[in-house]
Amino acid sequence: MTAVTVPVRPAEGANPRPLPWRRMAWVSWRHHRIALSGVAVFVGALALWMWITGLQLRHAYAAAAACHPASSATCQNLIAAFQSTNVILKGGFVLQPVPGLIGAFVGAPMLAREIETGTFRYAWTQGFGRRRWALAKLVLVGVAVTAVAGAFSVLVSWYYQPYLATGNGTVFSSPSPLSPGLFDLRGVAFAAWTLAAFAIGALAGMLIRRVVPAIVATLAAYTGLALLAGNVLRQYYLTPLVAKGSNLPDSAWITSEWWTKGGKFAFGGRPSVGLLQQLCPSSFNAGPGGRVGTGSFSPSTCLVQHGYTQWSDYQPASHFWPFQWIEGGWLLALSVLLIAVTVWLVRRRVA
Repeated sequence: MTAVTVPVRPAEGANPRPLPWRRMAWVSWRHHRIALSGVAVFVGALALWMWITGLQLRHAYAAAAACHPASSATCQNLIAAFQSTNVILKGGFVLQPVPGLIGAFVGAPMLAREIETGTFRYAWTQGFGRRRWALAKLVLVGVAVTAVAGAFSVLVSWYYQPYLATGNGTVFSSPSPLSPGLFDLRGVAFAAWTLAAFAIGALAGMLIRRVVPAIVATLAAYTGLALLAGNVLRQYYLTPLVAKGSNLPDSAWITSEWWTKGGKFAFGGRPSVGLLQQLCPSSFNAGPGGRVGTGSFSPSTCLVQHGYTQWSDYQPASHFWPFQWIEGGWLLALSVLLIAVTVWLVRRRVA
């Protein structure tokens, strides 16, 4: 055995020191800088577009808000111009996929690519260890994408401020700040959803161990969770308030409606066309394809005239920040749990 091939033996009872966390963070940054740069470019392009269109939106809003009286033809034209400015972003649904895309194309390949190619074995020979290797990747990149999403949500809130300004409901057609499609783009919710999507992607990559299937699974899981939260869970964060008739505050998020007659439940939701035709036949005109209501026909007025009373469950706009902290809290807890499970699986299942 030559001196070149003699293995180096540590002193008796000594253990090799693992690499410090700061060096692991540097290695993780070097390894994932392209993915993080891609996120920065993608979000930056969206931010630039929203900044330019947001300035146009605010100019149109200022002109419409300063016009008096609001009922004049000139003011109505200005209001219509404001409402038609960049309507593609008005409901917020265009931006909904952003957290899911970040989770799918950053979180899912993070572990799946190294496991699929086998390069993780080399990383473990550098004094990292399985647990530290996984934590260094997940924590550093997870914090980075969450910070980017948090900064982007500030711009989103600035963009939608004209739509959500106090008192808009009396002049403009304004969405509720709690409405699905808009609520989770602002405040802490957007950053929390991005972190959750990233954690879902990391776990999917660890379980599937293939990049493309993990991306698909991440998008599917994120979509299902977002639909569950927006359509089912969110309305129960706090006990809804009940309103009688049309006495609803501006920007209220109506979660359910029902009608009563004589103190008894009549039906829920919107009235059927058959019932309206039976109660108010003179308000319907015969036309091609069936009977249709006139343009000035009000179903609510028709029902009230015949003894029906409308009731609504709603969440007021003042619940916005309590809802934000509730949703951000359970998403953070879910993300931590998913990352912990991912690290545990790395220690137990990767070979």
